[in-house]
This record gives sequence, structure tokens and C-alpha cells, in this order.
Amino acid sequence: MSVSVAVPVGIAALLRDIVFPPSCAHCHCRTGRHGGLCPRCWSSMRFIERPFCEVLGTPFSHDPGPGILSAEAIAHPPVFDRLRSVALHEGIARDLVHDLKYRDRTDLAPMMAGWMVRAGGEALSACDAVIAVPLHRSRLFSRKFNQSAELARHVARLSGKPFSPRALHRRKRTAQQVGLTANARALNVRGAFAVPESCLPDVFGRRIVLIDDVFTTGATVSAATRALKRAGAVEVTVLTFARAFSGPI
Repeated sequence: MSVSVAVPVGIAALLRDIVFPPSCAHCHCRTGRHGGLCPRCWSSMRFIERPFCEVLGTPFSHDPGPGILSAEAIAHPPVFDRLRSVALHEGIARDLVHDLKYRDRTDLAPMMAGWMVRAGGEALSACDAVIAVPLHRSRLFSRKFNQSAELARHVARLSGKPFSPRALHRRKRTAQQVGLTANARALNVRGAFAVPESCLPDVFGRRIVLIDDVFTTGATVSAATRALKRAGAVEVTVLTFARAFSGPI
């Protein structure tokens, strides 16, 4: 007969810290707690803060006043309703994305999602569901997990919103977007997404927060947004961890 002994949470946490001391998620130097960055790494992150364009989330060099849109948002309105991102896709932010995506560092997802919840703000508070940009099943098989779904799962948990992992389907395998021009990216993902008929109730009439790891040209999230809006979504907010810019910011 085996007897299980419950270990108090405080003692379990102490034992964990002895075996696995808290360290910076990026440079691995000792820190005061798990799931964070050291002061040096934190200070080098370029977080996207207000003032920024209310639609595209592009930072302004000065504060033009509330509700102001960027020239790009006025000239080329996106199909999604707004975009929010945590940080510029450079330095440590880029390393965190690559560690999660290519080095199986799924332990980073809760920390990154916590920052995304802060960046999502009002859009997350008002949404009805959180949906991730899906991978094609063949790519999911080779990669073993979808980094966007990992982020979305934790964003949903931290914000108290439903996560709908099957509401968006990638119905065709596309080429890797890396290295493609903006036009080639858009053509590559055209018609790539659909909402399964069985999941229409999860989308129709709903306000959706769509999660991806990085926003580059917007081709992927735009194609995904079109599928969601064809299925009846009334609002789509794109929320990413990082945002890439072609010029200086």
C-alpha cells in the first residue's frame, strides 16, 4: 500500500528554486523570480507604448492627440479593426520569438502572453473569444506545436476569455513567408484560411482577438481576418508579441 504525502505549496516552490534557481528568460543570469527578465534585458526591450496609431498601433514620435490615425492607416485601411503588439521585433524580443518558435521554449509562452494581455487592453476586455493563427496540419506535425496557439492559450487563460482552438482552419499548405515580398506574401496566403461550419457559432456575431507571434507585412493575419469576417465576426483585433518595421522607429 502506497502512501502519498502532500507537500505544502511554499515548500514545493522552495525546493523548485533550489533545484532550478530563478533565472532571466533571455540571458539566464540569476533573478529574483521565475518567468521574467533581468533588469539589463528588460531595459533593452523596445516596448510599444502610447502615443500610437489607434488602428495600426504604429508609435508616434510625439503625441498628436487622442484618436489620431497614422497616414498608412488612412491611405490603406486594414481588413482587421486594430493591431496591438508588445514590442519591436528586434534584439531580445526577436530572440524570445525565435526561442519559442524554433527552439521549443514553450516555457516562455506564459511570460510573453502576460505582456500581450497588457498590450491587448480594452480589446481583450471587450472580446468574446481568443483565436490563434493556425498552422497547416503537415507543418504542425513536423514542428510538434503551434507557437501562436501556445500564446493564445495563455492569453485566454490570463484574460479570462474563451479560447477557440478549432474556430479557424488552415486549409492549404503555404510556402514559408520569410524572404517573400509583401505582394508575394499576400498571394501566398490568399484563401488559406476558413472557419469550419461546425465552428460558425464561435465566430458569428462575435468580437475576436486574433493571436500571432509576429506582425510583419500583415498578409497572414489579413487573410485570417477575411475568413473570420466572412463567417460573421463583427470585429477582429490582431494581437501579436512583436511587430516588425521596415524603417526606423
